[in-house]
Amino acid sequence: MIIDTHLHLIYRDRLTYPWLKDEPGLDADFTWETYAREARRLGISSVLHMEVDVAPADIEAETAMVQGLSQSPDSLLRGVIASCRPEDPGFAAYLEAQRANPFVKGFRRVLHVVPDDVSEGALFRENVKRLSGTGLTFDLCMFPHQIDKAKALVDLAPDVTFIIDHCGVPDIKGHGYDTWKRGITEIARRGNVRVKISGIPAYGDRENWTLDDLKPYFDHTLGAFGFDRAIWGSDWPVCTLGGGLSTWVATTQALLHGCTMDEKDKLFAANAKRLWQLG
Repeated sequence: MIIDTHLHLIYRDRLTYPWLKDEPGLDADFTWETYAREARRLGISSVLHMEVDVAPADIEAETAMVQGLSQSPDSLLRGVIASCRPEDPGFAAYLEAQRANPFVKGFRRVLHVVPDDVSEGALFRENVKRLSGTGLTFDLCMFPHQIDKAKALVDLAPDVTFIIDHCGVPDIKGHGYDTWKRGITEIARRGNVRVKISGIPAYGDRENWTLDDLKPYFDHTLGAFGFDRAIWGSDWPVCTLGGGLSTWVATTQALLHGCTMDEKDKLFAANAKRLWQLG
């Protein structure tokens, strides 16, 4: 069984995605039907949708759209990690509304698309602390040089589970291993942080990456966090920039060569199932 904890769906006729104009490789419709056809062939049995940084006015509409798709017969969708704006005064009311919806499993605010001082604001930090006691997770997507911002948020709310997306977004193509490694080692020392093994082919040479290019990053991430604190995600359709869903599943399997069945199960399914109480 594989649980995909990081699926993005793009429906340009229903929602607005301001960032797509700068990403021609992703400026297209990526639908549930297209993803599910391939996912079922790979043994993916449950899926969480990850917010796609839609326009702020469409945040709640995105959750509603995905929840609607989950109602179709035999859907694999089990919940969403919803977009949020902790820097906004309306966050507290938004959080209470989302808490009433069991389909919402957590939140994400992408940090590398905003100025660094956004996450340092008093309101942003106060609102992140509001997640304490809710059971809702918070995904952190940032560049290696922003690791101190992530650590500050993590330390503010020790009973909130934070998830580092995409192994910390290493610059694999630019050989940025040493800087990235230090940051991952430091944040992994915090017990309320998990890491998502997802999407890293997109950070290498997208046309010519090899297994050996990814292996040091994969190995250090799992070495720092351990198999009990790692979860798997596809980052589809971003992963199509580096080979696609089937390639990433096969690559992960190859990188896990020599690991036990228990370790593989933790990464692919058991940890996610426990964290988000997925049936």
